[in-house]
Amino acid sequence: MQGITKRSLLKDAILITAGIFSAGLGLKGFLLSSHFIDGGVTGISMLLSSILKVPLAVLIPIINLPFILMGYRQIGLAFAIKSTFAITGLSICLAFVHFPDVTPDLLLTSVFGGFFIGAGIGLAMRGGAVLDGTEVAALLVSRRNSTIRVGDVILGMNILIFATAAYFLGVDIALYSMLTYFTASKTVDYLIHGIEEYTAVWIVSDHHEAIREMITDKLHKGVTVLNSEKGFGKRGLQNQETKVLYSVVTRLEVSRLRDAISEIDPQAFVVQHGIDDARGGIVKERALH
Repeated sequence: MQGITKRSLLKDAILITAGIFSAGLGLKGFLLSSHFIDGGVTGISMLLSSILKVPLAVLIPIINLPFILMGYRQIGLAFAIKSTFAITGLSICLAFVHFPDVTPDLLLTSVFGGFFIGAGIGLAMRGGAVLDGTEVAALLVSRRNSTIRVGDVILGMNILIFATAAYFLGVDIALYSMLTYFTASKTVDYLIHGIEEYTAVWIVSDHHEAIREMITDKLHKGVTVLNSEKGFGKRGLQNQETKVLYSVVTRLEVSRLRDAISEIDPQAFVVQHGIDDARGGIVKERALH
């Protein structure tokens, strides 16, 4: 158990360190020379650095400190320690590591700067830390007010940040910065949730056994069979027992699954929704021998 813990800590440290250098490259190698900013707490730090002429390496740990304390209270000590290491490392990287100014092209700067920052944030999150305290703040607000979602808080913060950037830095820089943020956020999504986004599919059909066999034998997917009762339908209230099938596939396989279900039962009731992650079971197709 102790060996597993050490390996886990080493893996987290490698991911966080890689995230630090990736974010450092995005900032010093692309964005800072063009005065572009990112969203979130990093964007606030960059905006204040441009306005107040204070080094970004000084502002990032100062502005992130309250969010680390929030994370300690809401998530735990391990998260706070890892995040402190990550943010301190990023600050040191910005202060002492030399990165060349990769390109003067503004479009390439905004896109690839966002990509490397997003990769850095995503790698750090995979290691159990944050380089940007935005998500922690949004989580705290959403927990205190159940009607506000995390995504709404982040969106509101970024609207304010980019509106301020437009006022102080100019509309063009604000628009390029929005492109940077969009690229960074999509990169984070891919690193955290994977390129293969998963879809959960619920199937209600009188031909549930044939569909179950099709999913397991033809599509080579796992399926969970749930006991259920039919509710209100065309023939009125029913207490007839039935089976509900539940399966998880990648989004690229949803169309194939729905077509196969329609071949067996065109009247089958099928509901699908996206999920963030899936582990265990048979999610990816088994290799056939």
